[in-house]
Amino acid sequence: MRASHADRERVIDLLKAAFVQGRLMRDEFDARVGQALASRTYGELAAVAADIPAELVGALPRRPPVRARRRVSMNTAVTGGACVVVLAHVGMMAALLAGSVVAVLLVVAFIVLGAILAIWAMIVAP
Repeated sequence: MRASHADRERVIDLLKAAFVQGRLMRDEFDARVGQALASRTYGELAAVAADIPAELVGALPRRPPVRARRRVSMNTAVTGGACVVVLAHVGMMAALLAGSVVAVLLVVAFIVLGAILAIWAMIVAP
């Protein structure tokens, strides 16, 4: 059966613990890490650490699980884009009714920025 990357990492951690305790020499440690990384099956992986005492397994530090980066869903991106469009129209109408050139320019700047963010969100959405 094929070994996963996490299985190889666990064996490498076991080899590190054995190296720290002086059970492996540096060249042997390097060679075994190379073998562990090249192992494709559980059998090959077990052979790398076959002579390491089992009590070292309990001494291994627990690694925190790797958290995947949360992505924005397409539904959220499209909804955000629609909100930007509605707010752009309302803002432009308010700026035009106020009769201020500065207000119109600010609304245009926010519209452009909002459009860029909405397009970016849709591109990176899963």
